[in-house]
Amino acid sequence: MTTSAALLLYRGTPPGVEVLLGHMGGPYWAAKDARAWTIPKGEHTPDEDPHAAAIREFTEEIGTPPPPGPELYLGTVRQRGGKTVTAWARRADLDVSTITSNTFELEWPPRSGRRQHFPELDRARWLTLDEAALAVVAGQAELLERLRAALVNGV
Repeated sequence: MTTSAALLLYRGTPPGVEVLLGHMGGPYWAAKDARAWTIPKGEHTPDEDPHAAAIREFTEEIGTPPPPGPELYLGTVRQRGGKTVTAWARRADLDVSTITSNTFELEWPPRSGRRQHFPELDRARWLTLDEAALAVVAGQAELLERLRAALVNGV
């Protein structure tokens, strides 16, 4: 089973709470918007501390370490493909206008024999919780609802 760890930044703004999501990079996601956004996350080994992995993956995918701030543990969800994601939410602000994500290699176009590099995240954006619920991949929507519930309950 594949395990991932994620760090979701959130901030309070006049219209309400906003969360930081990244748009998945590569040719498959280029023209998609709905369900094409993700919490910065990545895989970790069974013996690696998931929280440390969440910080590492955020740094790799956004291009800068996350700013300090208080955290909430959001628990674990299972995505459609079977991958589990354990997540934390951190109250912090970050300028995402110049993210520099790490890259992955893919044969593109398919069966061309040509290998290309694409960013894991091609951009990042602050979205309200309602906007994020429509944009994020379906398997991560529960993490947004857990954040909303924790904030409503004053956790």
